[in-house]
Amino acid sequence: QVKLVESGGGLVQAGGSLRLSCAASGLTFSDYNMAWFRQAPGKDREFVSRISWSGGITYYADSVKGRFTISRDNAKNTVYLQMNSLKPEDTAVYYCAAKIRLGATYDYWGQGTQVTVSS
Repeated sequence: QVKLVESGGGLVQAGGSLRLSCAASGLTFSDYNMAWFRQAPGKDREFVSRISWSGGITYYADSVKGRFTISRDNAKNTVYLQMNSLKPEDTAVYYCAAKIRLGATYDYWGQGTQVTVSS
């Protein structure tokens, strides 16, 4: 059974930092591209960042570019999202997702972790 478990969310003041983690189990982690999405109350889920199976290629939404950094440790089956200079508009539930290397859609999703940024 595949499981993705996010952690590291919480309440932080604007300008602060958080580091999210997503631990994967039940799959060959290095076969999967990983991503972070987020969903704010009343809004659609949106893409935040993704990283290739090897960690060599990363992409970011314009809204987080320069502030967030995605990384992965294949030995620990974990993907991270370092979030700096947080803004109130970053408040959302953050989800990690896994997509097999040549897949078109994300196959697995975590349960989410809440990030709240106060002004």
